[in-house]
Amino acid sequence: MALDRGKSDGTVGKALDILDLVASFGRPVRFSDVLERAEFPKATVYRFVQTLTSQGMLSYDPDRQTYAPGIRLVRLAHSAWQQSSLAPIARPHIDALARNVGETVHLAQLDHAQVLYVDKIVPDKPIEMFSRSGKVGPAYCTGVGKAMMAYLEEDHLAGVIAQQSFHVFTEHTLANEEDLRAELSDIRAKGYGFDREEHEPSIICVALPILSARGRVLGALSVTSSTQRTNLDALEALVPGIQQAARAIAHDAQSWHFPDQLNMQPDETPKG
Repeated sequence: MALDRGKSDGTVGKALDILDLVASFGRPVRFSDVLERAEFPKATVYRFVQTLTSQGMLSYDPDRQTYAPGIRLVRLAHSAWQQSSLAPIARPHIDALARNVGETVHLAQLDHAQVLYVDKIVPDKPIEMFSRSGKVGPAYCTGVGKAMMAYLEEDHLAGVIAQQSFHVFTEHTLANEEDLRAELSDIRAKGYGFDREEHEPSIICVALPILSARGRVLGALSVTSSTQRTNLDALEALVPGIQQAARAIAHDAQSWHFPDQLNMQPDETPKG
């Protein structure tokens, strides 16, 4: 279902909820599909769909009578990737890391209370998994999500935790706030954390935060594999190399301004 932000964000928030909803299907959809999942009356949904289409945010196929994200979004997404994500800065570092470890490397940032995968480098023999660039996932049961959450200030962290679904994906999924907070405390103590098949069976990873000089969370890195190829001990041995990549990305990001994930205030960019 669409995120319920319309009550606080008015007309623009509702329209963006509809846009998010259409995109969430992952395929062209009919109006009836959107209406079935939307939280608004039919007339409201129709008005927003028509407005989004006329503005190029949605495209309409008259032959199939379906809607899909519009080409205008492609242009906006490209600009966002260049201006607001770590991806352009981090790409040479995660390329080098992937070559060195021979496993999948993820680069992620927080999108409100979710994980947004902003880049992904796969080895010669990739593993099928949920993540891909541009996709969002849960924060509470992914390595990158927990690595970022562990370093948020308490007020921000409490807001993020409050929005977690705690849906149980596997027998290893952290299913409540108490267990999650214990895990986050352990991550802060060690500087890194794991995904122990918490989101997908057989998929494991080691993840580290990317922190500014002032300790603000910029994003996270993970090296991901499967239990058929390796184990957590072997992934843990890769931590020094991942730390080096994370520090290099943070250093290169010093002059870059990233949107604050909670209040959207100006970035406190470290000097020097």
